[in-house]
Amino acid sequence: MSYKPVLIGMHLGFAIVGIDAFLWYLGELATKSRSEKRKGLKLAAIAGIIGFALSWLAGGYYYVVYYGKLVKPVIKAGTAPWAHAVAMEAKEHIFLFILPLAVTALILALLDKKEFENHNLRRISMLLAGVIVFLSLAIGGMGFIISAAARWG
Repeated sequence: MSYKPVLIGMHLGFAIVGIDAFLWYLGELATKSRSEKRKGLKLAAIAGIIGFALSWLAGGYYYVVYYGKLVKPVIKAGTAPWAHAVAMEAKEHIFLFILPLAVTALILALLDKKEFENHNLRRISMLLAGVIVFLSLAIGGMGFIISAAARWG
């Protein structure tokens, strides 16, 4: 039995958890009364980090066990070899930024409420969360391109 579909599902599912968590983070920041309590902000950042880390592990395992041996050759021999050369390479490198950005968001959430407000970090925290969500969705789009290239060979 192949675990390939399970790993792909885990990779995508955990990524969605990470994206949703940082949308929650944005919502917490946008609602001033909620962000003053900061518990939701911390939980959202932790959930996002866990989601992205688990997505990375599932995707990495899939890449090593299945992608390199089975999928990559199909894409490279197919009608869209650029899907690997461009989309997969970009996806691999952009993702390296996601976890450090997510950890930075957690550090901002862990700051004392007074320190957070004194340094006016609400706007920068919202921008950071927005960048995390945008990059994650862009990576998801690249994943779609890669899987389409593999299906259509």
